[in-house]
Amino acid sequence: MDARNHTLQLLPLFEGAQVPCAEDTELPLWVAGHIAWLAEYWIGRNPQRMLGAACPGEAVRLASIEPNADAWFNPALVAHDVRWQLELPAVDNVRAFLLETLESTLELLDKTPDEDTALHFFRMALFHEELRREQLMVLAQTVGVALPIDLPMGMQARDAILVPAAAWVLGAEPSGFVFDVEKWAHEVQVPEFEIDAQPVNWSQYIEFVDEGGYDRQEFWQPEGWSWLQKQAAAEGRRGPRHVEQIGTAGGAVRQMLFGKPTRMSGSQCAMHVSWWEADAYARWSQRRLPTEVEWEMAAHAAHRQGFRWGEVREWTAGTLRPWPGFAADAWTRHTDFEAEPNFGVARVQRGASFATPPRLHDARMRRFALPHRDDAFVGFRTCSF
Repeated sequence: MDARNHTLQLLPLFEGAQVPCAEDTELPLWVAGHIAWLAEYWIGRNPQRMLGAACPGEAVRLASIEPNADAWFNPALVAHDVRWQLELPAVDNVRAFLLETLESTLELLDKTPDEDTALHFFRMALFHEELRREQLMVLAQTVGVALPIDLPMGMQARDAILVPAAAWVLGAEPSGFVFDVEKWAHEVQVPEFEIDAQPVNWSQYIEFVDEGGYDRQEFWQPEGWSWLQKQAAAEGRRGPRHVEQIGTAGGAVRQMLFGKPTRMSGSQCAMHVSWWEADAYARWSQRRLPTEVEWEMAAHAAHRQGFRWGEVREWTAGTLRPWPGFAADAWTRHTDFEAEPNFGVARVQRGASFATPPRLHDARMRRFALPHRDDAFVGFRTCSF
């Protein structure tokens, strides 16, 4: 109910917003309808929901309470770019669909045993809605929709943290709800490493810009340099996305935040950074990005030494790959969160941002994005070699 209330509160804020069809955008009305559709498709319309993760993806479904639901909101039937051509229902109709599907979901939940398998799709629906809530907040930033949210205050810089060598268990145990990309637990031997206590801040990033970070090819991987040249030709890129001023002119950073030019504190986390930019910064500083196991281990083992996270999601060095025992969940094929097509190309993100719903604040949570994506509230930290 709390998650649905947040969805209903966000939806009207996009009224009148112009959302172009692009790789990093989605129609807010479609997102809201899809939230309701996915929950109904896997719970209310799914006679085999009690099988949990073992439920076949192509099982027979009952009819929706909205006759056109599949034609509008099933991504298997309407590809991303096609959604701008649909005659979607009015906002009031989508709101009614959200409310009616919530009511039926709660009625079924009341009759469901308190067991992991039986609750699987209810938990899936909840976490999917929270992921979409963060997506809507990122979309608001992308298209300049005003949201009544303040950035976290900057943080006092702390010395880097030395984390001793240890064996660390990556991945989830088979209990409760688990995203497929986090399956399954396996032990990894981690050598001693030194890691930043907090993400790179704007003052640090300004130094990179002022010392020619966006002009010196030696800091960039070939594909990253090619990406930068295209960005520079299109928008004169000299810093992370949404930045209008950075560096030499007084050492200040001005970045658009939900449609409003905002002066950033030097102690606030740099954000809207692509993986290519994060990697180039790390090379310039003669350091490197942490591996995902280093990041996770530090978040758990070094929090008393000042390891701080939660202001921005953070890039890690790792390319997304399946862990031992990985098996794709059928429901992810109906979302933007399917891991398999991204194996070997996407980069792993860890942590959470100020826009991440609290239920998704988990140091073990594994997120991912293509290395050029810079629309989310993402930053990074570095490690020593």
